[in-house]
Amino acid sequence: MRAIREERARRQAERQRRDVEQNAERIRARCKTLAGFVAEAWPILEPKAKLVWGWPLQAMADHLEAVSRGEITRLLTNCPPGLMKSLLHSVFWPAWEWGPADLTHMRYLTSSYSQDNVMRDNTKMRRLVESEWYRSLWPEVQLRSDQNAKGKFENTRSGGREGRPFASMTGGRGDRVIIDDPHSTETAESDVERANTVRIFRESISDRVNDLERSAIVVIMQRLHENDVAGTILKLGLPYVHLCLPMEYDPKPYRSSGRIIDPTEPTRIGFVDPRTADGELLLPERFAREAVEALKVVKGSYGYAGQYQQRPTAREGGLFKRQWFEGKIIRQAPPGTRWVRHWDLAATKKTTAARTAGVKLGKAPDGSYVVGHVVTTQDEGNAVRRLIKTTAEMDGTDVMISLPQDPGQAGKVQAKDYVSMLAGWTVKADPETGDKVTRAEPFSSQCEAGNVFLVQGAWNEAYLDELCLFPGGAFKDQVDATSGAFGRLVGNRESKTTTTTVRGLY
Repeated sequence: MRAIREERARRQAERQRRDVEQNAERIRARCKTLAGFVAEAWPILEPKAKLVWGWPLQAMADHLEAVSRGEITRLLTNCPPGLMKSLLHSVFWPAWEWGPADLTHMRYLTSSYSQDNVMRDNTKMRRLVESEWYRSLWPEVQLRSDQNAKGKFENTRSGGREGRPFASMTGGRGDRVIIDDPHSTETAESDVERANTVRIFRESISDRVNDLERSAIVVIMQRLHENDVAGTILKLGLPYVHLCLPMEYDPKPYRSSGRIIDPTEPTRIGFVDPRTADGELLLPERFAREAVEALKVVKGSYGYAGQYQQRPTAREGGLFKRQWFEGKIIRQAPPGTRWVRHWDLAATKKTTAARTAGVKLGKAPDGSYVVGHVVTTQDEGNAVRRLIKTTAEMDGTDVMISLPQDPGQAGKVQAKDYVSMLAGWTVKADPETGDKVTRAEPFSSQCEAGNVFLVQGAWNEAYLDELCLFPGGAFKDQVDATSGAFGRLVGNRESKTTTTTVRGLY
């Protein structure tokens, strides 16, 4: 059997060699771009996997080519895991520079938080440049026999590659310093470990380049904390070109690590995220909507906000602090609690960064507040109508129903329709005033004072996650629904707006 396998391998290699000889000119022409090189070289490293390309990978490839041309010497790319970032940055790009780009003299110092990751990518690049396919197309790239190991290898044109774990960066140098995920998901949560990684980045990495002006540092990572390496780059205003590729698109500017990020602002080479719809996925061919929604459940709001949306916030909270709710989970609300359920309505299911949320908030006789129940959905139309009606029946007619009223005639018609559907309940519909943060501040003050409790339920964790990520998290609907209910309970909404009320007698 072994002899048969070896013969099959020999014949396959021979067929590949003949194919390359016959199509060498076409292959070299396509490999003039990094994207073309990846497409041609892909079967060498991933013979059983299909290459799924798309505009996010093209954007990364274009920025790496700009580094090769000397237009960019500092590059920071933030993107979700699973986007082929390691293969592209740490394997294909250096091999492309040595071969098609005719930069055989380039020396690479590569790093990651894990020694295993470093050796993995070193091995893959070495396997690629030593393949029959690569050597037949770029025969000038030959590895030296006296320096050809997994951790370090050199070519005969003075180029080389050395891989080191990030904690051991002292000593090596390169024309390209490639840092691929300096933090692990575990160490980024430790203040001590994270600070040590940031210290190494600030104190050691700038000294690892061969030429302070022309050598390049490329950082590619998912965001894990607001004070991670990427956050440090942003906070200090270091001269890095920032390519940010969140899983779901949000066109609104936001604050990240003390810096305003505008998703519509072009990078130095003129790239602008081509997406236009709020919530549009990054690469649906690889990350389908169902898979993304499942990730949100597994990762939780905090993990998803950082690793996938590239918008980490402090786990302890921004406008809301998780510590405020310690010991505030109760089995049931006090008798005599007065209840309101406010609904924050998403305009359309296509707006995936928004959901319909209904928060039931009560005011107890002692003046404290109780979040009694929360329900969310990304459905639309009749499904939302049924949910609101079913929830009202579950709550009972003693719970007031509060609804937002969009401006304009369409909003009035929608509000009237809901009020008619909910005959038998007290229903009030008002226009929203002020921005989301302003509306949330009064409720936040009550939480900070220790006046807010939560009835124990399966929704507790997701609700607290959203509160403590607000306003930096992907979702804000539960916060907005809470703000609406709080405003109704304390009378702010009624004093500022016109109210439509129906009290049914059924």
